[in-house]
Amino acid sequence: MIKQFLYILGLVILIFSCRQENPNRHSRKVVEAQSINAMNIKLDTSYTKTKLYVPIYSDIYQRTRLDKTLLTATLSIRNTSEKDSIFLKRVDYFDTRGNLVREYLKTTIFLHPLETIEYVVEERDTLGGSGANFIVEYEAKKNANPLVQSVMIGGLANRSFAFTTEGVIVRE
Repeated sequence: MIKQFLYILGLVILIFSCRQENPNRHSRKVVEAQSINAMNIKLDTSYTKTKLYVPIYSDIYQRTRLDKTLLTATLSIRNTSEKDSIFLKRVDYFDTRGNLVREYLKTTIFLHPLETIEYVVEERDTLGGSGANFIVEYEAKKNANPLVQSVMIGGLANRSFAFTTEGVIVRE
């Protein structure tokens, strides 16, 4: 009877401890709390609009085109200003063929001075492919210089590796 009880208790603990957390939970809270629509903020007309292309890799090839290693990718948007907010208007995720996979923002949000927001593309999310990318649009004072990077991490056998890419301005 005690063995059965311990077995059931262990099973219950196992089931409830395997709860899967959304890696973008914190980012969603920031989006909800800092929406300019919810806070009735009007953008300054002197702000400059900038569009960035940020490459990410949700997988990379190993030996052949059929042999891939899946990666976890984090898009990090950092407001480097100590005084001014930046206003994120768009964070969209595209696959290798240029098809929109996911829109992360439905409304413009602001990032406080020195604040960072991150979006995670999990290892098991294979929708992007090896040529995935983000388009990030923001408005800010002319001298603003946010740092927008992606960090990819993965592993082969018993070794781990990580690398970064940076956003580049898209001129249209």
